[in-house]
Amino acid sequence: MDRFGLSWQLMVMGDMKAPQKITPTMMFTGRQCGRAEEAIRHYASLFEDSSVGAIDRYGPGMAPNGPELVKHASFTLGGQAFAAMDSAMDHGFTFNEAISFMVFCDSQAEIDRYWEALSADPEAERCGWLKDTYGFSWQIVPKALGRLMGSGDETTRVRLTEAFLAMKKFDIAELERAAGAAP
Repeated sequence: MDRFGLSWQLMVMGDMKAPQKITPTMMFTGRQCGRAEEAIRHYASLFEDSSVGAIDRYGPGMAPNGPELVKHASFTLGGQAFAAMDSAMDHGFTFNEAISFMVFCDSQAEIDRYWEALSADPEAERCGWLKDTYGFSWQIVPKALGRLMGSGDETTRVRLTEAFLAMKKFDIAELERAAGAAP
């Protein structure tokens, strides 16, 4: 753990080539333990250029982790490498909003599709954020938001900010109206 409280896992890969310098890793603990494989298969089904790689399981004598649990799994989402694991040990942590993944979308249809597929906790929906059935937080963001925020003056940015702060799921047409970009 670094001085900011973020956990890092440093690995020596030998002759094996790592897919990228930094790979986000999800540890399924507590009541989410045992759901790593289900989650990565679900996530990989949602995003283009995604796949499930090797899945290694715990062996005998690795209690409290049983052979049905994922010791380490690799997968890609949108061409980005990830890793996941289950741990039945008492870690005292699980997923929370301190870490989330941002999904940038080209259209309202794309926002709607990801929102429908991922959102599992209506109470957690706020300003483009959602929480999935595994407890992980996602931000589903229209690419248009950056363009709209950069296209006007401070008054326009304030109107846009007020509009999106009132939203659960982003509505591109409403954001454009707030920016004065649409009638």
